[in-house]
Amino acid sequence: MLTATAILIDGLIEASYLFLVALGLTLIFGVMKILNVAHGSFYAFGAYASATAIGWWFAGGYPDMGSFALMFAIAIGLGIIFGLVLEVGLLKRMYGRDEVIIVLVTFASFLMLEDVIIWIWGGDPYFAFEPYSLLGDIQFGTLFYSNYDLALIGLAVTLAAGTWILLNRTSKGRLLLAVIHDTEMAAAFGINVKRYFTVTFIIGATLGCLGGAVMAPKISVAPGIGVEVIVLAFAIVVIGGMGSIWGAIIGALVVGIARAAAVHLFPEVELFVIYAVMTLVLIFRPEGLFMRQKARKI
Repeated sequence: MLTATAILIDGLIEASYLFLVALGLTLIFGVMKILNVAHGSFYAFGAYASATAIGWWFAGGYPDMGSFALMFAIAIGLGIIFGLVLEVGLLKRMYGRDEVIIVLVTFASFLMLEDVIIWIWGGDPYFAFEPYSLLGDIQFGTLFYSNYDLALIGLAVTLAAGTWILLNRTSKGRLLLAVIHDTEMAAAFGINVKRYFTVTFIIGATLGCLGGAVMAPKISVAPGIGVEVIVLAFAIVVIGGMGSIWGAIIGALVVGIARAAAVHLFPEVELFVIYAVMTLVLIFRPEGLFMRQKARKI
């Protein structure tokens, strides 16, 4: 029972930050039909910028709790910058071209951004542990967890609920659903599709940066973290279904709990278990567990 509890809680914590990244990735794909490989660099930039800013914040003697607002401000700022630079400055010129070309463009952007990270921050790891200890700990039986980890779960639940409300209970959200369902028909009815593309990319980039920003206090921020997270995020959206919000939720839970179970029970297969789950899903559901409905064209 103790092991099962540990697997469940660890899995939910793992799934929470992966969901933040995968949600941005699946939103961009659902609206723009772009498999954005550069999303991993958004996560890495968010982590590095957050770690650096937190170090400056505490060195300056500013209020401790303000560091949490700082992480969100960094994610929003970076999301706007990446959204405008990459979508408006680069991807907008690629619309209408072959999907493979667009994927290669995002992959090239990823490689360049990884070099920019090395150029700015070098190869040494960065640590920003202070916010992680501010919220204290909580005990489940003989297990101790940081309240910061549990707050990540709450953040993921809040964003999932907020996304559902935005898409289903607001006029702008319903227009976005129309763009997701059929871009050509939405444009024919007068919806400014290009504007929705830009806004969606900014939101997706912000979520990717937010995932890195909130994980900075938990991890050693070092070169390569963007590669690791983009592989896991791709696994989530493939398992859940490309472009599906519910798919991102279920996919994150599957990946998070599977990894936690492997760590506790069979640590030697931790990396393999994700690909095994993804393979099984693709065998029986090639388009993912929550396949997005496609418009019928007559």
